[in-house]
Amino acid sequence: MTVPSALGRPRGVPWRARTAARIAVGAAFVLGLLPPRRLRAVLAVACRGARAATYAEAEAARDAVLAVSLTCLGGHGCLPRSLATALLCRMRGSWPTWRAGARTRAPFGAHAWVEAEGRVVGESTPKGYLAPLVTVAPRS
Repeated sequence: MTVPSALGRPRGVPWRARTAARIAVGAAFVLGLLPPRRLRAVLAVACRGARAATYAEAEAARDAVLAVSLTCLGGHGCLPRSLATALLCRMRGSWPTWRAGARTRAPFGAHAWVEAEGRVVGESTPKGYLAPLVTVAPRS
């Protein structure tokens, strides 16, 4: 028996993008096991030589990640989702600003996200809702 899901997966993601997204998601789960200092160092090396991602590029990468991973689609999948989005952008030659921090309003807690062109990608949060503690931005 199947159960309808309340999680809306993006449609229309090409198979090539899905294949690359699966690789990025697998790497993101491994990177998510690292301590924060080491994770930041690995991401700083990964973003070398990449140009800044546009909002459209980051959003397309995020959609591809969400299309292949239910864990990343869920409410507690922010770390692998953000890491996979950044890695997928990197595989395409760009890098969004990756951030990890905390929500400043209830419910308080840790959160990870990506930004491009100064905007949070794919999150419906008001301005000032997220406070970054760790940032890995593209180098100019």
